[in-house]
Amino acid sequence: MPWLLFLASLAALVIAFRTTSVGLLVFCLLVSLVLGLTGLMQLLARRVGSRSRDESMMVDPEVLRRMREQAEARKAVDPRQP
Repeated sequence: MPWLLFLASLAALVIAFRTTSVGLLVFCLLVSLVLGLTGLMQLLARRVGSRSRDESMMVDPEVLRRMREQAEARKAVDPRQP
């Protein structure tokens, strides 16, 4: 989808450079800027989303506390374990 926005932005730039109307020029330049920035933000959002962790895989603090208690209990029973 971002690439379609970039193509539309490029098309707006082409129209802006070929027109003789000042109003159409300003409109096309603004449209090109908005489409380009929107495409860039979508690319960045995809990149950040692909590198983020799945929240469902995170350990709940309560579960983590219980796991620490169990580890301490095992350590107290057998002091040779690291």
